[in-house]
Amino acid sequence: MTERPTTGVTPFLTIRQRRGMEALDFYQRAFGATVTERNVAEDGQRLMQAGLRINGGWLMLSDEFPEWMGHDEPPPQGVTIHLQVDDADRWADRAVRAGATLTMPVGEQFWGDRYGQVVDPFGHRWSIGSPIR
Repeated sequence: MTERPTTGVTPFLTIRQRRGMEALDFYQRAFGATVTERNVAEDGQRLMQAGLRINGGWLMLSDEFPEWMGHDEPPPQGVTIHLQVDDADRWADRAVRAGATLTMPVGEQFWGDRYGQVVDPFGHRWSIGSPIR
């Protein structure tokens, strides 16, 4: 059994269009994620639940299951997942090379970080920041 956090807040992303396994691959390439667990639904096609470690934090995700919700999930909106990292430029560049779209170039911000934003191929927004050296 894989270690899981026992306290705290862990984002749980819903991945639309049965692309959960693709998302696992993307997060490994884009953010250096380690997949800690992966459970496939009985249909063998959809990702029921997966756990990942990214930069010391936890993330969970699954494919959408409209039969449980009574509807399809709406596109992601209104949430940004923040990564505080050692080198925002390097992390943002790696995410873009893996398939993310740069929506705010990394630059020096008034609060003392180099900061930018990307949107992953599944519609989730990520901000990436690091202290200005």
